[in-house]
Amino acid sequence: MTRRLAPFQIATLLILCSLFSPASAGEKEPLYNRINLSVSATDEIENDTLVAQLYVQKEGRTASQLAKETNRDIEWAIQQAKLVPGISVQTLDYHTSPTYHKQSQTGWRVRQSLRLTSQDTVAMSQLIGELQQRLLVDSVRYKISQKRRDEAENRLITQAITAFKARATLISKAWEHTTYRLVQIGINTSGSAMPRVYQQRAMMESNALGAVALETGKQTVQVTANGTIELQR
Repeated sequence: MTRRLAPFQIATLLILCSLFSPASAGEKEPLYNRINLSVSATDEIENDTLVAQLYVQKEGRTASQLAKETNRDIEWAIQQAKLVPGISVQTLDYHTSPTYHKQSQTGWRVRQSLRLTSQDTVAMSQLIGELQQRLLVDSVRYKISQKRRDEAENRLITQAITAFKARATLISKAWEHTTYRLVQIGINTSGSAMPRVYQQRAMMESNALGAVALETGKQTVQVTANGTIELQR
């Protein structure tokens, strides 16, 4: 005849089993001798791409007429840009909004922008000067092309990893450990672009609608290696 256990006996057995059983798989093992460290590799990379944003803005009483005039000037600018090799042109947002005076609508304002991109600084500056006959300059800035940025980051990644290994070895020796184990590592890239913004009035007064004087400049590209090592005997 099978003997049944009372409920309180079953509870007692479960408690005893839990006291003497090994740690569950979900519990984390104690971590010792782990150190977090971070190293960076940086370089000054010369900008090689010029980006200019220009716009046409018209104000008047008839929105349809303003739209025609704006489209005419934008089309003219596009045709001028297409005549210059190595310059890409892109139309941007088109806006129509009412104008007011003393809370009464007096007319309309129409605006459309154009973006020019090129690695030929000389040709770009001359084109900007020509387009100022009908367009206004919103901003001119330099940036690093994606190809040049990728090349710089790949080079800096190698430098950052090499520096991380050297720093990890140095820390291990300082703590009188023979070696270390890499637990985890992350690689992050960043860049500090400094756009050059020019006001339309200043450009017109200093250049008299001629070629715009521009300087490429440089920007910092940085790669950071953040990781955790475990010191070992």
